[in-house]
Amino acid sequence: MKVLAGIHPVREALRAEQPVERVLVARGAAGPRLQEIIELCRRRGIPLRFEPRHVLDRLAGETPHQGVAAIGSVARYADAEQVFASARLLVVLDGVEDPHNLGAIVRTVHASGADAVLIGQRRAAGLSEAAAKAAAGALAWVPVVRVVNISQTLEELKKRGYWIYGLDERGSELYDEVELREPAALVLGGEGKGLHLNVRKRCDFLVRIPLAGSISSLNVSVAAGVMLFEWRRRSRARAPEPAAGGR
Repeated sequence: MKVLAGIHPVREALRAEQPVERVLVARGAAGPRLQEIIELCRRRGIPLRFEPRHVLDRLAGETPHQGVAAIGSVARYADAEQVFASARLLVVLDGVEDPHNLGAIVRTVHASGADAVLIGQRRAAGLSEAAAKAAAGALAWVPVVRVVNISQTLEELKKRGYWIYGLDERGSELYDEVELREPAALVLGGEGKGLHLNVRKRCDFLVRIPLAGSISSLNVSVAAGVMLFEWRRRSRARAPEPAAGGR
């Protein structure tokens, strides 16, 4: 985990638009330079947390933190506009907080041929070293977009012609029977919580994976794999046959 501590290092990292996962400010800390850092975070959409001073003491170690520290990302987030303009299938994570699950999903997105992953700013795992390790190199190939609000982003995608599929154990559609239209966004809920109500309401289809055992749900990264490779199977089935004599 890359940690920057102190007003000057954090401010310059933000001004240079270096990849920053989140910024922590000590509760009760104040001053114009700290306010500048807060404004830079808001302008760039970087999550900002106000924590007890001992949390920053632990992160910074022996480095004087002056009431502020930043945790760096291992990769830059992708531009939403560029991703939305050309994707066939997006994977949207609604509150997935385990970085190992995030990394595993990114790896599966790459393996299945889907286009990108969307995550929220709050209560969500980011591009940490743990996520990068679980992705096993896939972060070099899969764009990850961080958005302010998942529900609002789904509304934007619908206006762009995307079909929204929410994976939910109470869904009325079976994953291997539902019509999969493109472009599409597959929405997966957080560990133990599932989809938030406002997110469920914005889905065109609520899809479930029927289970034979007594456990009601799959791990989110496993469920992503099941759904993504069903999409890949159908995509390959729809692909035109090569012309006779073609390569």
